[in-house]
Amino acid sequence: MSVDTTGRPPLPPFTRETAVQKVRMAEDGWNSRDPERVSLAYTVDSTWRNRAEFLSGRAAIVQFLQRKWVRELDYRLIKELWAFDGARIAVRFAYEWRDDSGSWFRSYGNENWEFDEQGLMQRRIASINDMPIKEADRKFHWPSGHRPDDHPGLSELRL
Repeated sequence: MSVDTTGRPPLPPFTRETAVQKVRMAEDGWNSRDPERVSLAYTVDSTWRNRAEFLSGRAAIVQFLQRKWVRELDYRLIKELWAFDGARIAVRFAYEWRDDSGSWFRSYGNENWEFDEQGLMQRRIASINDMPIKEADRKFHWPSGHRPDDHPGLSELRL
């Protein structure tokens, strides 16, 4: 097993400021919908639990994200720091997406993250629930990619 020495600042132990920065960086990565780019935030042997699926390693992460974004169209995500301690961060999130039949959903979840000393995520545990919504009830209206800095977060949207 090779060791990734590229690093991914900010590094643990996290302060409130660096934990918020890490969360926003993760949000931006996922909103890129670029599986290769997203996978670089994880250790080469990173382990995940995503809903009922268990993954290990960057290749599995890339494959998972490729499948995800083929199914979840017009994906828009907001993450918010919930708690942090040392090398761990807890996040709550919501994302909106539609399927290929045009039905819209808002998915709500929580993630627990653990980072190595290089700032790469070595463990991700995610619990997620999907809720059908009407297109008129969507709240995430920005062009694909980075959420604008002036767009409300989850707390401001009362999500």
